[in-house]
Amino acid sequence: MEDPQLLEQVTVRSAGPDDISRLDSYIQPFVDEGRLLPRTPDELIELVRHGFVAERAGALVGFAALEVYSRKLGEIRSLAVIPELRGRGIGRLLVEACVQRASDLHVLEVMAITSSDEFFRSCGFDFTLPGEKKALFLQTRENPHHPVPPAGDGPSSARDAGSSAS
Repeated sequence: MEDPQLLEQVTVRSAGPDDISRLDSYIQPFVDEGRLLPRTPDELIELVRHGFVAERAGALVGFAALEVYSRKLGEIRSLAVIPELRGRGIGRLLVEACVQRASDLHVLEVMAITSSDEFFRSCGFDFTLPGEKKALFLQTRENPHHPVPPAGDGPSSARDAGSSAS
């Protein structure tokens, strides 16, 4: 439940180069839990370019970034709020900052790839727009949290794909 009193104590601002080292240590617990992907130093630099930090009394309590793919599409990346403050409105502030940045950059759509779909739906996101195509994904690198099955295994094999086409 959103906490207006807490939100008065939280400042959301654009991330900058000075935030990179503390973001590296901030996101590590989220990586360890499998909530975020690990980031290289170069990836952190890129995330900070369109990233936002949420601070309370000078302490980092949240982070999110907008990755801009084109004028048509951007993605909210690395949304993370410290566990003790989750569900109190900080994530929503970070999402709103990312969406505003996308709007300022004239990006037409913003997507989020998430396991927290109810949260993003509460922020106005939906799975697809009426009449729109759906996005399908193929993982091209092994993720220790979700290993990719060998080619030919499972329903994605050519045999299965051909038999299910209509």
